[in-house]
Amino acid sequence: MTTARFRPRRSCLAVPGSNPRFLEKAQGLPVDQVFLDLEDACAPLAKESARQAVVEALNEGDWGGKTRVVRVNDWTTHWTYRDVITVVEGAGAGLDCLMLPKVQDAQQVLALDLLLTQIEKTMGLEVGRIGIEAQIEDARGLVNVDAIAAASPRLETIVFGPADFMASIAMKTLVVGRQPPGYPADAYHYVLMRILMAARAHGLQAVDGPYLQIRDTDGFREVAGRSAALGFDGKWVLHPGQIEAANDIYSPGQEDYDRAELILDAYAHVTSREGGARGAAMLGDEMIDEASRKMALVIAGKGRAAGMRRTTSYEPPTD
Repeated sequence: MTTARFRPRRSCLAVPGSNPRFLEKAQGLPVDQVFLDLEDACAPLAKESARQAVVEALNEGDWGGKTRVVRVNDWTTHWTYRDVITVVEGAGAGLDCLMLPKVQDAQQVLALDLLLTQIEKTMGLEVGRIGIEAQIEDARGLVNVDAIAAASPRLETIVFGPADFMASIAMKTLVVGRQPPGYPADAYHYVLMRILMAARAHGLQAVDGPYLQIRDTDGFREVAGRSAALGFDGKWVLHPGQIEAANDIYSPGQEDYDRAELILDAYAHVTSREGGARGAAMLGDEMIDEASRKMALVIAGKGRAAGMRRTTSYEPPTD
């Protein structure tokens, strides 16, 4: 994974761009990322005024180190180009990424990249600094996800949009994220793995979409646990009650984090001249080698990004 684009995204809070109270409240919540929404969370009549509210929130708010994202409308609408121009010209210095919804092919990402580049050059902003998050929300987008993931060096994240996706394939359920009745296995496994493979093949993060039953914390944990187990980096949260669960589920456990750091220290030692320049060695009852180091790097990286502190230290063997 490219370190230049790696940001903590365990919890990604959706904030309606047309709601000043929510824009203010979001600044104090313990989430890794906020995305100020100009798309589904804004009624058509409120979209234009929401642009300026989002600009003011980015410029005047105290976001406390959170990743700041704005979700614009998709390219099939007449709002997209003006969303991008207004937000980036007005608050480009306070913006980390734009999220593009309903991405169906690589050309839609390239179009956003080109428009961003033109605005950055015009406004004297660093060209290429603003990233892109691509949201996969229908069958066509999923079929083209490899090309989408490779479309632009600005891409940081592939996001699953479950509600629109379920509608696009006529899935037989009205509860977003729940298994459809009558199917004995995990109906989302292929979709999640397909997105994850495309993301990882191109050094990107993968983020799971929302769970709409906002008071069902157990249901949220179950659905989030599914994508976290596969390797997803985080999940959307729609309510403050989901934040703690997301931050917990997408962080490694303390024992796993400590073990990962020990593996990295032990492998660095045994492969050094002082440690005998060996390719493999024992760490307790476990044989560790280069493959172990790669696995440990993933867990340690997530733990460090989450601000975890190790509780153990490595002591080289004396014999």
